[in-house]
Amino acid sequence: MKIDRLIGIISILQQKKRVTAPYLAKKFEVSRRTINRDIEDICRAGIPIVTTQGRGGGISIMDGFKLDSAVFTTEELQAIFAGLRSIDSVSHTPFEERLASKIAGKGSVNPLSDCILIDLSSHYKDSLAIKIELLKKAISQKRLVRFHYYYSKGEADKLIEPYRIVFRWSSWYIFGFCTERQDFRMYKLNRLWNLQVTDTAFEPRNIPEQHKDFDRHIIDEYMITAVFDSSEKYRLIEEYGAGCYTEAEDGSLLFRRGFTNIDVMISWLLGFGDKVKVVEPLEIRERLKRIAQNIYDKYK
Repeated sequence: MKIDRLIGIISILQQKKRVTAPYLAKKFEVSRRTINRDIEDICRAGIPIVTTQGRGGGISIMDGFKLDSAVFTTEELQAIFAGLRSIDSVSHTPFEERLASKIAGKGSVNPLSDCILIDLSSHYKDSLAIKIELLKKAISQKRLVRFHYYYSKGEADKLIEPYRIVFRWSSWYIFGFCTERQDFRMYKLNRLWNLQVTDTAFEPRNIPEQHKDFDRHIIDEYMITAVFDSSEKYRLIEEYGAGCYTEAEDGSLLFRRGFTNIDVMISWLLGFGDKVKVVEPLEIRERLKRIAQNIYDKYK
């Protein structure tokens, strides 16, 4: 598109200071005559372009003219590329490469943005990318989606109105309206399979403000108090930060925390083996004892 090319030319002039018409023509795969017309359009838009002839000449923006609000700065472009690269990690479409080629600034911006690398993918990258693309399509076309979902209580087929693809709590979710429950729900993409975009359209609902707060869907209802061995300090800090425990004189770590799902809590605690002892609640202690006994019975 012409507007993309004009923005690209302005960006190049900001970064390279001076370029030739043949260089721009080759970069954007158009004729020199087209580039000349583009330069005229840029001048008409109020950006003073200077052309000089002879050796060392070329096209440049007039000295002293500032484009602070007209185009992106190098720092802003770095942030954009870092963000696009993170999206590319879960997409089959190389957005970073496409934008870089449009503005022709990849050579000067991309190496600087290498200081930040965000990979939003997982072991399920291929299937995850497909799910995200299908959900994006369904959201844009306002189509119901159908899928098979696995959760702690079992598994079930779901039919929902999709509204938002959410990356939060280190996982991907689809936020939508469940036609069966008649309420808004969050579904984790890694538990969601056999995804299909149906031919049934829906009229978008007004999302209540309380449902836009995605944290409300993850409520810490189950509180535990536990004592961890000092050797597990790094794991607690990694997951919950340096202030998540109180260190006793013997070096043990007193930990108190809320969990959304009791089964997730149990699995998490079991991952520490004999390096943790639950103080309360009593029901969690009893469940862990039963599980430990069952494990012992399997191996005795």
